[in-house]
Amino acid sequence: MRIGELAERAGTSTRTLRYYESRGLLPARRAGNGYRTYDEDDLRLLSQIRMLQDFGFELEETRPFVDCLRAGHPAGDSCPASLAVYRRKLAELDGLIGQLADVREQLGRQLADAERAAGEAAVPKCEMTGWTRGTVA
Repeated sequence: MRIGELAERAGTSTRTLRYYESRGLLPARRAGNGYRTYDEDDLRLLSQIRMLQDFGFELEETRPFVDCLRAGHPAGDSCPASLAVYRRKLAELDGLIGQLADVREQLGRQLADAERAAGEAAVPKCEMTGWTRGTVA
C-alpha cells in the first residue's frame, strides 16, 4: 500500500509517517516509481506505536516494542526490552500518582482553611460598635 492508504488505515497523517520513517521506526521502502510502499506489518507497527503513545509513552520509548515486532515476535511487548520499558513507565506513573496525592492533600487543607476564613468573615458585625453578633459585651 502507499503512504496515503497507510495513513488513512492507521488514523494518522502522511507527515507523521514520514517523521516515523526519519526516526527509524517505520521502514523506508520504495517502489520502482519512487513511491513509499508499506504492508500489513507496517500497519501493526503503527498500531503499536499509537497505542503506546495513547498510554503516555514518548515516541522513543516505543522503539523496543517496534524492534520486537520487527524481530518477528507476535506482540511488541513479548521482548525483555519492552518489559523493561513497561516497568520504567509504571515506576514513573507511581511517582506521579504520589506527587498528585500530596498536592491533593495540600489543596484540600488550603480549601478547608479558606472556607473556614470565609465563614468567619461572613459573620455580620454591628456597624455602630464593630461587635460581632453573638458575642457578649
